[in-house]
Amino acid sequence: MWQVLLGVPVWRHAVWRLLSHPEVASGALAVAPDNAAPFEAYLRQYPVPKPLQILPCGGATRQATVRNALAHLPDGVRFVAVHDAARPLVSRALLDRLIATATQHGTAIPALPVQDTLKRSEDGRTVQATVAREGLYRVQTPQVFRADWLIEAHRRAAEEGFEQATDDAQLLERAGYPVYLAEGDPRNLKLTTPDDLHLLRLYAGEGALTRTGIGYDIHQLTEGRTLMLGGVAIDYPYGLQGHSDADVVLHAICDALLGAAALGDIGQHFPNTNPRWKDAPSLTLLQHVRALLTQHGWQPLNIDAMALAEAPKLAPYIPEMRQRIAHTLGILPEQVSIKATTNEGMDAVGARRAIACYAVATIYPANGEADHEQIPTQTG
Repeated sequence: MWQVLLGVPVWRHAVWRLLSHPEVASGALAVAPDNAAPFEAYLRQYPVPKPLQILPCGGATRQATVRNALAHLPDGVRFVAVHDAARPLVSRALLDRLIATATQHGTAIPALPVQDTLKRSEDGRTVQATVAREGLYRVQTPQVFRADWLIEAHRRAAEEGFEQATDDAQLLERAGYPVYLAEGDPRNLKLTTPDDLHLLRLYAGEGALTRTGIGYDIHQLTEGRTLMLGGVAIDYPYGLQGHSDADVVLHAICDALLGAAALGDIGQHFPNTNPRWKDAPSLTLLQHVRALLTQHGWQPLNIDAMALAEAPKLAPYIPEMRQRIAHTLGILPEQVSIKATTNEGMDAVGARRAIACYAVATIYPANGEADHEQIPTQTG
């Protein structure tokens, strides 16, 4: 689980993607009884957006580990998603499908139809038979179940001495509960072999053709406005003057992302002549930019922004800025860098009349290759 993907441990990707989903309230990471410390230390340095327990309750089998973790389930939980920490690329779309199916039927497991011809061999050298692949599926995680059904299925299996389940759905099948399939995702790959790590890095964009854009924004300070920077309200007697909330950090990031994809600039997409953007939160603008990148086949890879402000001191706010920007862009906070400096008393920034920001954004093809045909974009 500590193999590195995009500079971040594999388990961290899996946890972040689950906890970033709006329907997920909290999480638990089950680890070996003597192995909690490194996970706790990492999470102190890189927090997650929702409550996460580190449970040193790992058992002799996967089944035992899940059963032990269920004993720590908070009261009132209706559904549980059981996920492999070694599957770092679970997508929002897959989670949407699973949650919708489980809400309707009580269970949902991601599955892909088997496409290869199947052979049975007892000795690994000679073929005894060809196995029909019709009706066979490869099953992934996360698997979503009604909490009461999952707990009961584990209880029955333990009472009957059955400890050979390779996934939790098997236990619900044994207990007589219906198990429903949802469309899986070929990129939701489990890290098992070195070749898997190579594929995961390709899927995640490591080594892919990247493009880089730069952005810059500056706004005057004025009375009667809330100072918004990086999507965070800053405690300061002055705010920034502008048509939207004038968040120079997010505006610079938007321009950098648009520039990397050659999709124009922030003024083109969010003109100050359009009342729709009057006093609009700049996180909303960033959401639109992310959707535009997706439409054109691009995914953010890295953000680096430098805010220039003589006052206030921004360091206490930077961790929350990184979290909000990462959540909006669908990436990890470790892929977002926010720095701050002063202008040493020079120019409008140094005179405390303005705040500015520079940003650099790197993007990569979201699905192996981007759509380089320029699709006309809307400005309202």
